[in-house]
Amino acid sequence: MSEPEYDLIVRCGRVFCPETGLDGPGAVAVRGDKIAAVGKVDGTTRETLNFDNALLLPGLVDLHAHPDKDSSRYGVDPDVHFLPRGVTTVMSQGDAGANNWPRYRERVIEDSRSRVRLAINLSRPGETNPDRCYEKPGDVDPTACAESAIEGGSLIWGISVNTSEASCGEFDPREILKAGIEAGARSDRPLLFGSRLARDVPLAEQLAALRPGDVLTYCFNAKDENLVEAGRIRDCVREARDRGILFDIGHGMASFAFETAEVAIADGFLPDTISTDQYARHVGSDPQHDLPRTMSKLIAAGMEETDAFDRVTRRPAVILGLTGEIGTLSSGSCADLSILRFNENAAPLVDVEGQTRPGGCWEPVHTVRAGQHV
Repeated sequence: MSEPEYDLIVRCGRVFCPETGLDGPGAVAVRGDKIAAVGKVDGTTRETLNFDNALLLPGLVDLHAHPDKDSSRYGVDPDVHFLPRGVTTVMSQGDAGANNWPRYRERVIEDSRSRVRLAINLSRPGETNPDRCYEKPGDVDPTACAESAIEGGSLIWGISVNTSEASCGEFDPREILKAGIEAGARSDRPLLFGSRLARDVPLAEQLAALRPGDVLTYCFNAKDENLVEAGRIRDCVREARDRGILFDIGHGMASFAFETAEVAIADGFLPDTISTDQYARHVGSDPQHDLPRTMSKLIAAGMEETDAFDRVTRRPAVILGLTGEIGTLSSGSCADLSILRFNENAAPLVDVEGQTRPGGCWEPVHTVRAGQHV
């Protein structure tokens, strides 16, 4: 008897790939850890999965979260808290710094089924300090940060810099951003940047300091210095986007407000990526905070479904420099698949301000990572 052509065929009522334009009923065939065929797939296979009333996307990509196992005060195990929820690739926002980067590589990046990348913290201890990442004068070290980023190669995407009051404490936020830009320039890495969010440092000033390719996260918050003013997107925000600054959601516990998102989306300003900022305090949340639910909130705020799908698959893959490997269902790409189902009767969608919106929610059904079931 001849060997089957494929190891796995997954058939769904809707298969969507923003890179190839596929959108409709179909299937994805897997051979080994790669996608072998997409669309109307025929052929012999070892296993078939059928999800008639579900959506198949490329494995979801969470550009800002806290994957860790035993060190960061924010960290959660990516294989437990992300992978079963459809997220096959996740980037850490600064869970490790120069002091503990080797441990992070060994314990998290190399020892997880999930694909993990790091935005290394400007602070040497990362998020291991008990209260904030910048606690002692020696914590801020752009030279050590840049050297670690270079040593990490493709595993370290960029530099994590946060100038919020909660992170900076007594440190001057302007000096923190200056040091972060220095580390980024020395290592040729972009920033994943959390802005001040308070009036002592205007948003316009911070945006002007950023470079093309830098990512501003927490973009739809409702704090004093958010993206919206007088019912529209601020001019400095549009100017920053025109210069190549990118904007990420970073929902978290304090950074996503429906009112801000709705004004921005109605004004034609969509986020570049949708991310969860999922961390330890979300463990056991009911309903569970995850990327499909965060994506559903953006849809409820006015984004087109297909635009939202793009911002959890193709677009973050491009930003991470992983085009062709993830974020796509094209033949030869990694067989990372997320199967979601829409639940019209899901628990209400709630933002960090306690505001709710109707509309149902996308929920995870099944995940395939590198051709293997999760």
